[in-house]
Amino acid sequence: MRELLTEIWTSVRRNKLRTILTGFSVAWGIFMLVILLGSGNGLKNGVMANFGDYAINSIDLYGGRTSKPFAGYEKGRRIRMRNSDLDMLTGEFPEIREIAANMWLSQKTASYGNRFMKTGLRACLPKVARIEGIKLASGRFINEMDIERRRKVIVIDEAMQRVLFDGRNPLGKKLRLGDTLATSVFTVVGVEKGDADRPTAYCYMPLTTGQLIYKQNDPEVNNALFTIEGIDTDAEMQEFEKRILARLAQEHRFDPTDESAIWLENSMEMYKNMAVVFGGINFFVWIIGLGTLLAGIVGVSNIMLVTVTERTAEFGIRKALGARPSSIVRLILTESVLITALFGYIGMVLGVAVMEVVNYIIRQMPPDDSGYGQTTIFLDPTLDLSVAVSATIVLVIAGLVAGYIPARRAARLKTIDALRYNK
Repeated sequence: MRELLTEIWTSVRRNKLRTILTGFSVAWGIFMLVILLGSGNGLKNGVMANFGDYAINSIDLYGGRTSKPFAGYEKGRRIRMRNSDLDMLTGEFPEIREIAANMWLSQKTASYGNRFMKTGLRACLPKVARIEGIKLASGRFINEMDIERRRKVIVIDEAMQRVLFDGRNPLGKKLRLGDTLATSVFTVVGVEKGDADRPTAYCYMPLTTGQLIYKQNDPEVNNALFTIEGIDTDAEMQEFEKRILARLAQEHRFDPTDESAIWLENSMEMYKNMAVVFGGINFFVWIIGLGTLLAGIVGVSNIMLVTVTERTAEFGIRKALGARPSSIVRLILTESVLITALFGYIGMVLGVAVMEVVNYIIRQMPPDDSGYGQTTIFLDPTLDLSVAVSATIVLVIAGLVAGYIPARRAARLKTIDALRYNK
């Protein structure tokens, strides 16, 4: 075995350029496959992460503007959803399991002692936390008693805890919201878990409290969101959505076919569509990656063919001196496998290393947060190591085949024909 490796090393040193070109084609194929698959995973993970812990069996309803005249009303009328719509939906649609609502308010100045900062403000119902997957670092979220009694309680985020309370426990502390002319005092009952360095602070209060203080007790809500159960097929979902919109059209007196009056976002459909899209992207990436890998295989095959052709006379001399055809085949196959495995491993390591560096850089970047939740389109662009290893093994096997075919042909040549081959 040692003599075999020494002979292969001598051959490699004698044909450095050819060896480097062969190795580069192999390494490049594996490298590009890892990069493409890792990037595809990063895109998929980023988009899917925007769902976070958001319930994928949920529907959001937003009031819009009518685009059609109806029953004496002109088009362009704004549809304002109300608290009563929530009661109607839960009372008439047994498919609805949990329901919540939000009302987004303008930014306010939050202060504690001599510390001030701007914060986004949302008035909401308790089940928003469950449906939207809001996590708490400490304390509690809004509860039903807060809604019923219109309590002046508030849930802040970690950015507010850091700035206003210097990172100390804020639970039970009194927080002021508003300017000097119109200030309301709230008791902090919870802290939302999140990035303490995100640029936009955000806090939550009971929906009824927000409506009373900031909307003069106007029962309007910006959106209603609810989870559903007992709907298994797309046809059932479409029929359910039609019934919802028809009932809201009756309640708010707009054309049931007016798609602009109420905006409906179905997270289940969005999730399914995303899964289909990324399935297609993944398939496309695999096609490109395998094409690149195939180019590497063809490169190995061609170069091994040239190598065997140039050494045919040498093989004839070996046979004349008593070498068996199997030893010639073994020599060529070992050289092919070693070159393919070595450079394939190098390409795999480089590809994984690049993806890890990209992943590290992404994790160091501050999140994009507009106050309505953090969003990203690229996250954790890494690849399952088993996939990269499997691709390398496939390439090694391909190198084995690429070397075997010309080696077998050369080994089968008669000694006299092999000696005359290059003459």
